[in-house]
Amino acid sequence: MEVFPSPLESAKFIAEHSKDVSVDEEGARRVAESLFDKASAAEFGLAGWKSLHELNPRAADKEAVDWVFLVDTLNFSFWSEQEERKYLVKYKDKTYSGYWSLCAAVNRALDDGIPITSASYFATMTLDQVRHVFRSDTEVPLPLIEERHRVLNESGIVLLEKFGGSFLTCVKMSEKSAQKLLHLVLENFPSYRDEAVFEKKKVSFYKRAQILVADTWSVLEGKGDGSFDDISSLTIFADYRIPQVLVHLKAMKYSEELMKKLREGTLFQSGDKEEVEIRGCSIWCCALICKHLQELYQKKGQDMHEKINAVLLDYYLWDYARDHREEMKDIPFHRVRCIYY
Repeated sequence: MEVFPSPLESAKFIAEHSKDVSVDEEGARRVAESLFDKASAAEFGLAGWKSLHELNPRAADKEAVDWVFLVDTLNFSFWSEQEERKYLVKYKDKTYSGYWSLCAAVNRALDDGIPITSASYFATMTLDQVRHVFRSDTEVPLPLIEERHRVLNESGIVLLEKFGGSFLTCVKMSEKSAQKLLHLVLENFPSYRDEAVFEKKKVSFYKRAQILVADTWSVLEGKGDGSFDDISSLTIFADYRIPQVLVHLKAMKYSEELMKKLREGTLFQSGDKEEVEIRGCSIWCCALICKHLQELYQKKGQDMHEKINAVLLDYYLWDYARDHREEMKDIPFHRVRCIYY
């Protein structure tokens, strides 16, 4: 059986050997303090996944789980080369960008009678069908459309051959363990193997695989097949938004040299040293924020281990990034075009 390195251990190793990115322990503590009041509020909780996001499924059933699988299989690379030229999707009188444009396109297809969340459909989709389903309402197409086509076909075939055509089968096989589900995903779906080599060591981030497990937990509301007792073993999902927020909040710092490259819009490759440092340090930084948050609650005599985890912190920071775009404009995000995030 293949060994999949732990993203948390990888992150610790990367943070310890990182040259251009550093985690500011004091900054992480300050972020935890500012989140202290929010951690018990609705926006920092599982219910927010449905209540704050109208495109997410309302139900907690097989169809909802299959929706989550499809969306997270395609949950990568939505950033635009230019701010004024974006891939946008109009749905129910609203226009969506970024990740939500993908969700809107999926819901639009379902409303049009296209069974886009069924493995038997997306396993055999043609490139033209993929282009049609994910068509843009601007002249800017969805990035990496050929890769999306390949990943859809590949994942659909695996679901049909091994899991009776539904991701819910994987969820049931995981026996209510987030780690077991994570490993099932990594073993069976190659596009989810988000790894790199850093200082001669294999490291992992597993952004989409962990987000798939987390979104499954969220859509099932942490109940029934989704009542994972080890959800807090997941890390944050290292993408290009979370690092930007952490630098903005002064919990993480970039070297002048790296900042210069980012401001120039340098395109990094997946696995580049700087890119690995940015992602690894983000995971470690958020692990520290969670730890500090839990300590703050312990001082108050409240055990919040159940309530505070990296998944909910990620959801919160990701929404924060969306709502504070203007203030964060001075912090550039790192540009990578890949299928991992």
